[in-house]
Amino acid sequence: MDDDKRLPYFFLGLGIGCAVGILFAPKSGEETREMLLTKAGEGKDVLRRHTEELRGSATELIDRGKSSASELIDRGKNVVARQKEQLSSAVEAGKQAYREAVASGGNAEL
Repeated sequence: MDDDKRLPYFFLGLGIGCAVGILFAPKSGEETREMLLTKAGEGKDVLRRHTEELRGSATELIDRGKSSASELIDRGKNVVARQKEQLSSAVEAGKQAYREAVASGGNAEL
């Protein structure tokens, strides 16, 4: 089909579709508008409810995350403290071994 012939067929189809829609509409225009407003209000309520639920879930997850983070920090501090103690003990043992080696004659190999 040529482009100049498609446009009239489009408008003919549009007109027929509008006429069929008006003839077979289940409700009058006023009833349809009221139904649409009601459904929009219900959708808004559902959206508000889901938003509140998500907000509550997010708050709960954040609180759990904070407690988990503080537990991890405490565990990390404990590990660092233990490593520090072990390192201090190793350094002290090395110093003691050096002192003993020097005291025993100074010819000890390190």
